[in-house]
Amino acid sequence: MRCPCVARGVLWAIVVGLAPALRGQDAPPATPPGAHLIVYIGTYAEAEEPGIHVCQLDRASGVLTRTGGVAGLKHPSFQALHPNGRFLYSVSEVQDYQGQPAGAVAALAIEPRTGQLTLLNSQSSMGAGPCHVTVDASARHVLAANYGSGSVVVLPIAADGRLEMACAFVQHQGSSVHARQQGPHAHCIHVDPTGRFVLSADLGLDQVVIYRYDSQAGSLTPNAWQAAATMTPGAGPRHLAFHPNGRFCYVINELACTVTVLAYRSETGELSTVQEITTLPADFQGENTTAEIAVSPDGRFLYGSNRGHHSIAVFAIDPTNGQLTPVSHHATLGQTPRNFGIDPTGTWLLAANQRTNNVVVFRIDRTTGKLEPTGHQLEVPKPVCVTFLSMRAAVGDAQDAR
Repeated sequence: MRCPCVARGVLWAIVVGLAPALRGQDAPPATPPGAHLIVYIGTYAEAEEPGIHVCQLDRASGVLTRTGGVAGLKHPSFQALHPNGRFLYSVSEVQDYQGQPAGAVAALAIEPRTGQLTLLNSQSSMGAGPCHVTVDASARHVLAANYGSGSVVVLPIAADGRLEMACAFVQHQGSSVHARQQGPHAHCIHVDPTGRFVLSADLGLDQVVIYRYDSQAGSLTPNAWQAAATMTPGAGPRHLAFHPNGRFCYVINELACTVTVLAYRSETGELSTVQEITTLPADFQGENTTAEIAVSPDGRFLYGSNRGHHSIAVFAIDPTNGQLTPVSHHATLGQTPRNFGIDPTGTWLLAANQRTNNVVVFRIDRTTGKLEPTGHQLEVPKPVCVTFLSMRAAVGDAQDAR
């Protein structure tokens, strides 16, 4: 059923109430509480291989150590944490799940003392190639974006952390001007800071699609004020990040190698373009696509990854209007940084170099935003996602089911 307030290029199909062996250091000796962070690294592993690696990052030195992992998931390329720190949710970026043209989303339990993972269950993502997942702040639902088929899905979370069958599904429809934009490709999905709207960057449509979100029911409905924000034709929006103040949203465009700065009206879920800026240095001549984007916890700097230039671009953020000023570019000491993660304190940045199978640790200069190589890295096959868990938070919430 098509809703008259939906922007051209998006077809709504709301479904509610659907039927119910690595090189690196050995494990370190015990450390005092809070002395390390748990890091989960998702990969493009086959199901029989360790696909999500459990690591520890020493808060003082930046040494990254592998402590375990979990097999049983094929291509677990992106993860998200439950707010209580007891569960991790991961996509399985495949095209076929249980004989259907779909991928899967898995729930994993986190052992609170060590961060080790146990697979609980998996559910269909209702579309092919899920590549991004998030958990809403109410911890009632997991939301995922299906890149292959260009759709998004909502799955309820049970009291024990397991996932239930999908309660909402939206199929995008349309295209744009680039050869990779002959159909929709939903590349990410985020709940806004208010918990009332959901945004999905669709690379194939050159749009950030905006949904009204009911966290109680898990439903997605067209945003009556603005159904989608349109990027420059051929930009290919991939991932987005909100500023901590909730007033600005940043979209990294994979094909155009740019960042679009958008002002965000939290009352209505509306986006308006403020600036578009390249992620590359002026003298770069090669081929490049972008990947991940993140804002520092203090809101002063923005980071974006370049695949081709193999770098992290650093920008200073103007606190009044959200605009970006280039600061520097830093080689990731590997190739194809598909993803990176910034720890909750804003001290460390871990760059996951997919092609060279290494995760490299950088220290962030909090005054300038620049990255300082620590000399520490870990070999991980095909790393594509970095997710941090504070052990102090995990232990503190160990008794909470939600």
